[in-house]
Amino acid sequence: MPDSPGRRWRGPPRAWPVLQGVLPIERSRVPAEVLAGLTLAAVGIPAVLGYAKIAGMPLVTGLYTMLLPMAVYAVLGSSRHLVVAADSATAAILAAALTGLAAAGSERYVRLAGLAALLTGAMLLAARLARLAFLANFLSRTVLVGFLTGVGIQVAAGQLPDMLGVTAAGGQTLPKLVNTVRALPHVRWADVAVSIGVILVVVVARLSTRRVPGLLIAVITAIIVSWAADLAGHGVAVAGPIPRGLPSLGLPALGWHDAGALLGVAVAMFVVILAQSAATSRAYSAKYEEPFSEATDLVGLGAANAVAAFSGTFVVNGSPTKTQIADSAGSRGQLSQLAASAVVLIVLVLLTGPLAYLPDAALAAVVFLIAVELVDVKGMRHILATRKHEFAVALLTTAAVVVLGVEYGIVVAIIASIVDHLRHSYNPLNCVLVKSPEGHWQPGPAGPGARTEAGLVVYRFGTSLYYANASRLVEDVAALVGHGAPLRWLVIDCAAIGDVDYTASTVLVKVVEHVRQHHVHLVLSSVLGPVRHQLDRYGISKALGQDAYFDTPGQALEAFHSTMR
Repeated sequence: MPDSPGRRWRGPPRAWPVLQGVLPIERSRVPAEVLAGLTLAAVGIPAVLGYAKIAGMPLVTGLYTMLLPMAVYAVLGSSRHLVVAADSATAAILAAALTGLAAAGSERYVRLAGLAALLTGAMLLAARLARLAFLANFLSRTVLVGFLTGVGIQVAAGQLPDMLGVTAAGGQTLPKLVNTVRALPHVRWADVAVSIGVILVVVVARLSTRRVPGLLIAVITAIIVSWAADLAGHGVAVAGPIPRGLPSLGLPALGWHDAGALLGVAVAMFVVILAQSAATSRAYSAKYEEPFSEATDLVGLGAANAVAAFSGTFVVNGSPTKTQIADSAGSRGQLSQLAASAVVLIVLVLLTGPLAYLPDAALAAVVFLIAVELVDVKGMRHILATRKHEFAVALLTTAAVVVLGVEYGIVVAIIASIVDHLRHSYNPLNCVLVKSPEGHWQPGPAGPGARTEAGLVVYRFGTSLYYANASRLVEDVAALVGHGAPLRWLVIDCAAIGDVDYTASTVLVKVVEHVRQHHVHLVLSSVLGPVRHQLDRYGISKALGQDAYFDTPGQALEAFHSTMR
């Protein structure tokens, strides 16, 4: 088991259906894993209470996400590092969808949240059966940064009324902010003092070392002060009694009407879970040079959400922040997550009583700090400095989440990812290959009249050919054939072409006819096997002739020279 990125560990055999993230366990590592689990629980417990608040769920259900769902993923998932529990992004999406369907925290609200988790889990498992793990790549890193930044702004803004002790109506971020400002004359200073105290404790702890559980210290301190000073008697709202004991197992809300109402939010959470969990698992797999299976992770994530549905809690997701916390604490396998689940079990059985004294302002301050960490200013600045057009996509996604809400923001995020992909493929980097003085191929501009050498052009199309970009091929070929010195051979290098759709095949037929009308010999090089089969089926190979294929541009060049002798 690796202790550093430089030490390679190949992991358990891929045939093992379970415990891929746990086994093998080195005895010498057990104390470190248990300590990492204690640290994860210490930081994670206040965080999941905050996520439950974001989701509009009873606070105790946040603890439930770190019990069975976390343990189920540890047993069934493939990543040795991913921590699966409540998450701010999916909690915000859930709350946005359920607000108009039931009163927050009510029994029906909880049952609907369970149904949303069940639908999401079913989609994850269905994606595994349909081998759709590749969908994790369709939400680009750029869009994910913008989306999570928007979620952070929305969630942070939503906590301001509780931090200030005021009431501010409004379902969306901007109206709520406006109403919060209008309510400033009615601020309760006791709530403000609690909020400031929590923030100061966390900031001081983080400035000293990230290993100090500042969130836990702040929550414990707030509970003690609330109990000792009877803050509830002075008008400060507190959490109130929190049920002790294990979650009750039971069915979530079931019915076609409810399922139809929640289908959209389930799809949104499915996409976020797929993208965020896969990105986090992949990052730590690369860091420790360990095997990682997106397909196996879909099983773990799907099962974790199904268990969440039947244990009275809400949707769970792979958490980048909690994964980093566990890693920093020395976790190198899912044993630490199982240890954290055991700690939560003890808290649920013995220690929920003190949570009743937790001030709402303190919990709002915890959620505010968590949300602020999601606002990735560094990431947005880096995108702006390196890819300005992608920054526009990220900013659009952030604005959509803040202005329209999380559930619509994820739709904009998906559309923005697809449009960005289509923009790249629609405008490929095509070039004319020329020989350097050293005899190596190098790309040159594919402008009108460009030549590889006298009488020859080796033209490379920069991506797969499909209906939207096939016209670029026609334009480039027309410019190359119709301008410049006389041309005898046109070599289309297909090294970057992985697919040719039906529309592009009809365009290729027209290209063949156009080139022949100009008495130019058309050949292809570097054609991939599957693409060659496609061209055979389309009849293009027959039109070109069997001597029109060359393995490399160099072979085509030699054949051209032989015809010139």
